[in-house]
Amino acid sequence: MRNIRLTVAYDGTNYHGFQRQHETHGPTIQGTLEAVWAKLVNEEVTLATAGRTDTGVHASGQIVNFMTAAKIPEDKIPKAFNSLLPREISILQAECVPDDFNARWSATWKRYNYQMDNHPIPDVFRRLYALHVPIPLNVPQMQEAGRFLEGRHNFKTFAAAGGVSKTFERTIYRCQVKEEDQLIKVACVGDGFLYHMVRIIVGTLMDVGKGRITPQEIPEIIASQERSRARMIAPAHGLSLAHVHYTNECPLDVFQDLL
Repeated sequence: MRNIRLTVAYDGTNYHGFQRQHETHGPTIQGTLEAVWAKLVNEEVTLATAGRTDTGVHASGQIVNFMTAAKIPEDKIPKAFNSLLPREISILQAECVPDDFNARWSATWKRYNYQMDNHPIPDVFRRLYALHVPIPLNVPQMQEAGRFLEGRHNFKTFAAAGGVSKTFERTIYRCQVKEEDQLIKVACVGDGFLYHMVRIIVGTLMDVGKGRITPQEIPEIIASQERSRARMIAPAHGLSLAHVHYTNECPLDVFQDLL
């Protein structure tokens, strides 16, 4: 038996999230990957994943792993997989890893990206991957608010109902906001994220950008541990799981754009 780790990219627009569900709910990324592997080698496997992305969320660096008895060489797996996968999903890399590796539990930190199209008229080429916000947003204020979110905090305020986490403490290494050509990008890097946490963070940053709250209110909002203090959950389609890391390297050493 080998433990195979895959790096996966996908457009989540037409998928009911990552996690396999009853087929009446619609296709999922996990269900599609497992079905394709079964066709390739006549073997049923169960994938472990670094992040159970929601319906409509995308990924450019999702990580999964599974145990297999199949003999197909690792370097041949991406091409074999991609020959049968729908065009919205692509295997970028496959490698053999130690038996104790688990895509979720072995991760040390993750990066999520969120995009907002802040042009008055929506860009048709961004519509599937960026939230259109026609109201001008104050990016410097959003940047300041992002800095208040960094550090280790109890993020209960930013956790949606329905999550299964036993603790709300997480470390945000960097919450960075950038704007270029009226495309606003938010990068959140942390050691873990609660249910809908990144989307709630983005919704809160949008409220700052609209002048509804000030950056200086963020510490109080965090300390309140009241979900009602961070109201909006940003829509799923602007969110992408960009990177999952498995060593103790600092995120700032890995991503030059976070400096």
